[in-house]
Amino acid sequence: MMRPPDLAWLPPAEPVAEMLAASREAGSDARLAAFRRLAGGDLDFLACAKLDRAFAAWRAEAAEPALPRLRLAVLATHTVDHLFPALRVAALRRGLVLDVRAAPYGQLRQSLTDPALASFAPDSVLVLRDTDAAVPPLPPSAGPTAAQAAVAAAVAEDAALWRGIRDSLGALPIAATVIERAPPLFGHGDATVPGTPAALLRRYNEALRDAAAGERVPVADLAGAVGRVGLDRVHDPRLWHHAKQEVHPAAAPWWGDQVARVLAALRGLSRKVLVLDLDNTLWGGVIGDDGMAGIRIGQGSAEGEAHAAFQRHCRALRDRGVLLAVSSKNDRATAEAVFDAHPDMVLRRADIAAFEADWNDKPAALRRIAADLGLGLNALVFFDDNPSERDLVRRTLPEVAVPEVPDDPALFAARLADAGLFESVAFTEEDASRSDLYAANVERKAAEATATDLTAFLRDLDMRLSVRPVEAATVPRVAQLLNKTNQFNLTTRRTTEAAVSALAADQSRVTLCARLADRFGDNGLVSVLIARPAGGDTLAVEDWVMSCRVLGRRLEDALAALLAEEAARRGARALAGLHVPTPRNGLVADLYPRLGFAPASARPDDPPGATRWVLPLDRRRADDALALFRLEVDA
Repeated sequence: MMRPPDLAWLPPAEPVAEMLAASREAGSDARLAAFRRLAGGDLDFLACAKLDRAFAAWRAEAAEPALPRLRLAVLATHTVDHLFPALRVAALRRGLVLDVRAAPYGQLRQSLTDPALASFAPDSVLVLRDTDAAVPPLPPSAGPTAAQAAVAAAVAEDAALWRGIRDSLGALPIAATVIERAPPLFGHGDATVPGTPAALLRRYNEALRDAAAGERVPVADLAGAVGRVGLDRVHDPRLWHHAKQEVHPAAAPWWGDQVARVLAALRGLSRKVLVLDLDNTLWGGVIGDDGMAGIRIGQGSAEGEAHAAFQRHCRALRDRGVLLAVSSKNDRATAEAVFDAHPDMVLRRADIAAFEADWNDKPAALRRIAADLGLGLNALVFFDDNPSERDLVRRTLPEVAVPEVPDDPALFAARLADAGLFESVAFTEEDASRSDLYAANVERKAAEATATDLTAFLRDLDMRLSVRPVEAATVPRVAQLLNKTNQFNLTTRRTTEAAVSALAADQSRVTLCARLADRFGDNGLVSVLIARPAGGDTLAVEDWVMSCRVLGRRLEDALAALLAEEAARRGARALAGLHVPTPRNGLVADLYPRLGFAPASARPDDPPGATRWVLPLDRRRADDALALFRLEVDA
């Protein structure tokens, strides 16, 4: 029997039937918590199917769970329906409710005009080709020119399909690399013979990745993922010939997790902070008992080298935008001294955005870390070698992601990477400097804590505000803010880079992108405000998001004033706004009334709980917020 890929980063599965039965009479919140706890375990194919059915039945009889939702259509040249239960469970594991619909088998282009698919109104469309449908075969004698032409033609067809998905369905296409299952013709010599199926597929996947980057299409790199775990743990040729199943049912939980992490990243659900234990995690031994000379890190032992390698991986995560934090049961001064005094430490104290070292419980430390960084608990990943600490955090703080940690530190980096908790579909300038931005914010908070007058403190920050429309260079960051921001987000509508580009080209809309710098450093692009004509002489706020890093600076007051000025310049007489409440955006529940807006009539198609607001410009009260900033405006 085939041994499927491990999901070793997940804790052992809990009994699905027993837990579901025990929670059946519980309230809605407790029932959802039970579903999510079950989804967080290492479930096999049958357990995924059982949980998926129970969750679907609960959704049908109860209100929709208060979680982000995504509708996914799948266009495939092979059988995929058997993969969907595990995909939905994997999405739930990552905080996403997923509805999936497969287009008719093999009908990729035809599906774009299918009324049934259009009525499904997918948010995203995943395109899955198999080995036989990727590139037309060539004779082994074909040279590099013929191979390159065949690959270019195949990828051009993919790009045309992506554009068709955007134009016909208004959805975001997701490309997937093709699992490379063609048997070699020349053995290792396939690498140097361009016309072989294996060489064509490798070239095709490389070209597909490049084309997707150019078209701003996210990629599910299934070929790379299969390459890491082994083809024989995912694909069975017998099932391919029997049922055109590219992926064996037993591998469905692993496959579902690979795809779900990309979908979750599109919805802004990737984690932002890696919280690290110290003793026997970042180094071998216990600093309080063994002293600086006794802990094991760096050259001299295999264990020490493994810990140093793990630190290098953590440092690389920091460099790509993941915040690092420490939660350790230790004397703080003793623990901090290791970072700057031990010659083999890769990580330094300046790399750590939040540092908690005391003798209190870890859940309390994690709450303080989240508060210090201005993030929710669902932004955290907790990595600790102690299984009892991991279990405590899972039970008391289910919002925190807690991967299993292997006994051997040589496996730490691979295990953390395998978990896919920091999945990203874009990499921006702000990502690269995020750790420095948060470190500067800690300094700002310290300065604010000693200030006796808030207005004087804000003036002393020497804030420099640059406001420009959305431009080609800022499209990725704008899309990222709209998709990832949850707290200061009036509607939590999600979007795509293609849609943001279309907004930028629409001259009827007002788009304000705000960058904020001060004496502590540059915060980068931190807020986006988009407004559109709403009939008559009204300009309506369509989307408004702001990074939590800059809350409390009165930036929202300044942007509201700039929007009012632009609205008046365009001849509008009123501003309108919509607030759609979610479990995470209570921060902005009173934003419109605080800015002087008055309640307006709701509409029949408004989301549940939504409120509408209006501000006649001739009644707008004077506001001194703009005086707090040095302005550079190009609206």
